[in-house]
Amino acid sequence: MSTQAEPQRASVAPARTDKPSRTLLTGLSLGYFMVLLDMTIVSVALPALSRDLHVGLSGLQWVTNGYTITFAALLLTAGWLSDRYGGRRVFLWGLVTFGVLSGISAAATTLEALVALRLALGVAGALLLPASLAVITNAYADPADRARAVGNWAAITGAALAAGPLVGGALTDAVGWRAIFLVNVPLALVSLVITVRLAPETARKQRGGLDVTGQLSAVLALGALVYALIEGPDKGWSGGPVIGAFAVTLVAAAVFLVAETRAGDAAMLPLRMFRSRGFSSALGAGLLANFGLSGLLFVLSLYFQESRGYSSFGAGLAFLPLTLPTAFNPVYTGRLVGRIGPRRPATTGFVLMGVGALLQAPFTGDGAVDLTATVTGLLAFGFGVSFALPALVAGTVGSVPAELAGIGSGALNSARQIGASLGVAVLGVILNLSSANADGTRWALVVGGLALLSGALVTVTGLRGRPAN
Repeated sequence: MSTQAEPQRASVAPARTDKPSRTLLTGLSLGYFMVLLDMTIVSVALPALSRDLHVGLSGLQWVTNGYTITFAALLLTAGWLSDRYGGRRVFLWGLVTFGVLSGISAAATTLEALVALRLALGVAGALLLPASLAVITNAYADPADRARAVGNWAAITGAALAAGPLVGGALTDAVGWRAIFLVNVPLALVSLVITVRLAPETARKQRGGLDVTGQLSAVLALGALVYALIEGPDKGWSGGPVIGAFAVTLVAAAVFLVAETRAGDAAMLPLRMFRSRGFSSALGAGLLANFGLSGLLFVLSLYFQESRGYSSFGAGLAFLPLTLPTAFNPVYTGRLVGRIGPRRPATTGFVLMGVGALLQAPFTGDGAVDLTATVTGLLAFGFGVSFALPALVAGTVGSVPAELAGIGSGALNSARQIGASLGVAVLGVILNLSSANADGTRWALVVGGLALLSGALVTVTGLRGRPAN
């Protein structure tokens, strides 16, 4: 508890009796859309970026993972900041920072500068996600209106996944890879103008001190693990830097567990939440879902352009069977979960994703290309994503007490982005160790597919089988 009371107007937001403008929801959703778009738009620009900056495979992994490492590790702390300083204020901080850093990223001339900017962009993105939800929650006083607004906000996930590869490919072919960062600048500006004009002040909650030890150890553990996996093939698995990184991972993970145990309910991630089998299962499944999704987007983007000779825009078009289902099917999945619970939709989704990956594996070698297998596999994968991810959100929220729902949702998002970082790192290792891109892609599809099928085992045994009463 703070020893000094803040002025009433700074700590309590005024009650709203009017219905917010749809423009406000558009502005907030634009900020969220921009954050998610940045995760997928980069994938199809990687070969062009590699040629321009003379970057190898490990460098491309860092460009992709730099963003997700800090985004994943700082999401829960961003939620704390949103509660402590107000969602509107934190959202505006995040918007300005994201827009400025995106513009600077477009001017990067070295790999080191670009990776540093990607790490910083992940921090800004982490600020935007919980803050935008906090503004929506405060702006919509009527529960029914709030539920619809949150549903529309959440649907942005599918739209961003669908738009990312296509928009990224078109911009890369027409303008160059730098345009994939410049596109964020007008998006951030529009969202900023709308939010400044229409977003209400949000309540500032009295929160305990920031869990600095837990936060720093989490960042260090994830960063060290990703470093070891990415650099292992080049520096040698028995080399000092790689062995040292694995050691740092273990020590930092141990420090995190001790810190969270001692902090109790003031912890960044209260460990008592893991007493719920449903919560633990949802987080594990979320990690596996993004391990497969982000890992295969990374691998297949390189494969389409390097082995099949597609342009950047052609690679974006090739991903349409995967991305289009995510733009419309989550609405149906939400209704289905409401009737039968999250277990069956999530399990079905993981089976479809796993089968979709494995179906493509035999057809990646020279002379073995089968467009029907590619389209069918990607379509199954896309429908799998659109079944699994909304069900995991419901499974997480339904497995923790109401007062911990925000932390639970943040933990699921963190787990998913940790999975994304690991997917790019691990499947990138497989590519790096293979003699040819096509051969590496085949084995990456097999490993990714098996990981996703293991996710089906997690959900069928751990998630709730029917809606909570």
